[in-house]
Amino acid sequence: MSRPESRPVDAWQLADIPDQAGRTIVVTGPSVGGLGHVTALELARRGARVVLAGRTRTRLDDARAAIEAEVPGADLEPLLVDVSDLASVRRAAAEAGRFGPLDVLVNNAGVMGTRAARTADGLDLQMATNHFGPFALTGLLLPQLVDSGAGRVVTVSSNLHRAARSAPLEDPRGPARRTSPWLTYARSKLANLLFTFELDRRCRAAEVPVLATAAHPGFAGSHLAVNGQYGRTSGGIATILDAAIKAVSQPVAHGAWPTLMAATADLPGGTYCGPGGLGEMAGVPQVVTARRLAHDEVAQRRLWELSEQVTGVLYP
Repeated sequence: MSRPESRPVDAWQLADIPDQAGRTIVVTGPSVGGLGHVTALELARRGARVVLAGRTRTRLDDARAAIEAEVPGADLEPLLVDVSDLASVRRAAAEAGRFGPLDVLVNNAGVMGTRAARTADGLDLQMATNHFGPFALTGLLLPQLVDSGAGRVVTVSSNLHRAARSAPLEDPRGPARRTSPWLTYARSKLANLLFTFELDRRCRAAEVPVLATAAHPGFAGSHLAVNGQYGRTSGGIATILDAAIKAVSQPVAHGAWPTLMAATADLPGGTYCGPGGLGEMAGVPQVVTARRLAHDEVAQRRLWELSEQVTGVLYP
């Protein structure tokens, strides 16, 4: 299948998303109220077959019902996957074979600022969810992305990647680093960009018809921070914090715009999209710049090699 038709990207708007009929797009983390839900909704609205990839059947059912309420007859497929669990990622990737060629994979699922915790694989929860799981899922789905003839991988990062003091290149299953949850989050988001730029370069070098882009939402009023801090979005202080975030942030729908731009606009691989307003906090999406460390090719390669060792996923 050919790439999406060319669109101007200097003043990107939601209306610039081309017809997505005939395309199959996987979106991880599509829970109602989040960035992934809006991303899936707008792609379904334009005719894509959208694979809703989430952790629980209940959340997937809720997301599907909410999208169908706005887009009757939407072509939606459920896929159970917990990206923090490498066994779950492998099972989901095997099941995803039934979808055939994949045009786009949107690595949107993530956690933010969670308390220190280890996964079943012995990994920090934030690094597992935000980087190692998406790395493994992308590698396992890569043959299907190649089969589309013009595949694309979109990974959702954060402007907080700028707060990372270093790239996460140490053994993630060694002694836990004593650091704040927010610095761990920042390093996981830096990892998203290191991964994106290395993936795109490797695909070009191997002449593989897949390109990689990244996006960040700015400051969007999702439940991500509240979930990370309290494990819920309502009740007591969680309700207060959730309301405070929504009062000072842009709507979730606007936060999804950079992801939609990165997924559908005619862009070169390695493009990073984010809001164009002051401090990249909000506004119409545009091409933005990552910090210099994200472009360090040595760090990109070392993280890639570490990720292959940790996940056991070797890219074809």
